[in-house]
Order: sequence, then structure tokens, then C-alpha cells
Amino acid sequence: MGYPENVLAKDEHVVLHRHPHWGRLTVPALLLIVASTAAAFIAGYVNTLNWESNAKNTVHLVIAGIWLILVLWLAVWPFLNWWTTHFVITDRRVMYRHGLVTRQGIDIPLARINSVEFRHSLIDRMLRTGTLIIESAAQDPLEFEDIPNVERVHSLLYHEVFDTVGTEEAPS
Repeated sequence: MGYPENVLAKDEHVVLHRHPHWGRLTVPALLLIVASTAAAFIAGYVNTLNWESNAKNTVHLVIAGIWLILVLWLAVWPFLNWWTTHFVITDRRVMYRHGLVTRQGIDIPLARINSVEFRHSLIDRMLRTGTLIIESAAQDPLEFEDIPNVERVHSLLYHEVFDTVGTEEAPS
């Protein structure tokens, strides 16, 4: 899925569009499995009890309601947050947008970027992810975590910044 064209300026082109690394979704996926297993186990246990069918149905509804709340809170919400987080590099700027209900974002013109760094631990390197650090002329360094293939993104961004130097977009 490409980044929406309506947020781009005229003649601006997306060079790279990424969501955070999929590893951010492993804990929510595990919690989904645990909650579903626990709900199934408890519902199965309730079926073995000698209760009236109305009581069993009520308990099953309560189990289903608790399961639904847990799944929405611990699995669906993190997935939607992941899905609505965008790290975009265009031929003019770096954009970062995140948030599901309340959207937040930042744009950094390529011509204003002073340095680009990356950091990743051993586990990050095994998962091919890391933190991208961008220092612009007017702000403290910004850190973008869980960027997939952070070394490649670093290199691509560095080349985009270098190609911008000397154009009319570069500061005089």
C-alpha cells in the first residue's frame, strides 16, 4: 500500500514508505493466543459442570465478553496503531505520522537535515530493525524506533539528503 498521494506536494514522489517492524506485533500476537486459549479452556471447563443451561450460557457470554475486551485492548489496538504509523521518505522531506484516534506527525525537509545515524542491538540486527536518528538544523535529534532494514533506510536517506544539496530546496 502506497502512502496517500493527497498529502504530497506537487511533483513530490515517495522514495520509501515503511510501517514499524513486524516484531512490534509479536507480544500482541502472543497475548491473543494466550487469551484465546484461556477462554477456550475456561469455557470447556464450564461445559463439564452440572449447571443449568441458562447458567452455562450466561457464563459463556461473560467469558466471550471478557475475551473480546482483552483481544481488542491487547491485540487489535496495537495492530491498528502499527498499521497507522508511517515512516515516509520523499524526494523532498521525511514524514512520520502516527496515532489512531489522535494523529500526530512531523515533517523534516531534506535540506534541513544535518546528520543521519542509526543504532541497533544484536537482537535488532538479527531481526533486521533498529533506530534511525535524524538531526535537523532547528531541533534536537529525533529518534524513530523499529525501522525495518534501518541500515538500508539510513543509506537511502543519506543519499537523498546528499542529492538535495545544491538544489533550489537547499538552504543558501
